[in-house]
Amino acid sequence: MSIPFGFSPQGSGEDGPFNMNNLGQALQQLGQMMQSAQSGDGPVNWSIVEDVARKAVVAAGDPSITDGQREAAQSAVGLADLWLDEATSFPAAGGTCEVWSRSEWLVNTGPAWQRIVTPIAEHVNGAVAGLTPSGQDLQQMSSEELTAALPEQFRQMLPEGMPPEFLQMLQPMMGMVQQLGAAAFSMQVGQALSALASQVLCASDIGIPLTEPPRVAMLPSNIADFSEGLEIASSDAMMYVALREAAHQRLFIHVPWLAARVLGAVEQYAQYMRVDSERLGDVMGDVDMTDPAALQQVLSQGLLQPEDTPEQQAAVARLEALLACIEGWVDDVVQQASGDRLPASGALIEAMRRRRAAGGPAERTFSTLVGMELRPRMLREAHTVFAAVRSARGADARDALWSHPDLLPGPEDLADPLGFAQDSGQVPDTLEGLDDSGDERANDDS
Repeated sequence: MSIPFGFSPQGSGEDGPFNMNNLGQALQQLGQMMQSAQSGDGPVNWSIVEDVARKAVVAAGDPSITDGQREAAQSAVGLADLWLDEATSFPAAGGTCEVWSRSEWLVNTGPAWQRIVTPIAEHVNGAVAGLTPSGQDLQQMSSEELTAALPEQFRQMLPEGMPPEFLQMLQPMMGMVQQLGAAAFSMQVGQALSALASQVLCASDIGIPLTEPPRVAMLPSNIADFSEGLEIASSDAMMYVALREAAHQRLFIHVPWLAARVLGAVEQYAQYMRVDSERLGDVMGDVDMTDPAALQQVLSQGLLQPEDTPEQQAAVARLEALLACIEGWVDDVVQQASGDRLPASGALIEAMRRRRAAGGPAERTFSTLVGMELRPRMLREAHTVFAAVRSARGADARDALWSHPDLLPGPEDLADPLGFAQDSGQVPDTLEGLDDSGDERANDDS
């Protein structure tokens, strides 16, 4: 039988039932493993996240930005701003459009992901740590109880006949379970972000403010991939993405409370998350606890679940409604700005809707990292609200809904978007002139 760290099976060594040298070697190598598993503070090792994400991005292909791509993206954003000036009261974001490779997206959005992911990681780390006794519990346990509490892989490391006074040295082994859990979760985050980096079209594609301060940025390589198979000129796809990116960033810049409210909603949602500890304990028995990759596989098996409580349900609904409002407003503004200027806009709008419904970047990211599925229906219903208000009272009235968070539709309001618009006094009882491409199609897709 092969035992970790070079030990022979218990009782089979040449030096008798207990060998002090073997114990010292085990603790030394254990310390090295702990250091490699968690070299930083907090529930996520962001060095591991960055290393895993960058290596995966490079392995999948990360072409450098060419001068032609940079010029095309910046020209598209410049033209998009001119079109948007006629469609919204929010002025242009200003500054030069940044053009990113996939690796540059990882670097520039990293701080925001730290804030989003850390509360979730605390729950995962706590659940893994909860499978082993705490330091105080260790002091109260008998030698038999201590060894029985260790995972099987660690228990096999111990020489037979270990004296009771040395059993307190088991505490680092207990701590290693938690640290390896953090390393495994960090690997999972890194892989999720690398997958996202290969798909996002611009800085705002996820629908959440990911840069501070907000700034316009495009990813030409991913836009080219998106346009393939659509039978649409790549320049049209670039223009459409530029419109969406510029509209998002106008909203993030000129609604000062929005970024903090979105990230606050994510953090509040995380407070009510739980890890299925019973299931985690069941699967851990078959996992090599010294292997972060094996732990990562366990943590990716749907162990992160929202608590079925009124508070959690309300937190989910608030977050979904806010993200839906952002996307609904952007959809209406972009449709009005593109108009007849971009003949392919209809096909691009439909392609974007299919992308969302099939699980676009936002849906995949929240499902993997946060444990929540976004519902495309809410995005369409939010669009209906903004389209109705604009049709009845103009773009300024539509944009004025962002002047205070209480003016936006909430989760209940989105169940009846036209009713909300009418009850709020934003539109008359009889609606006329709504865009066929906006409200009516949204209702047809519900």
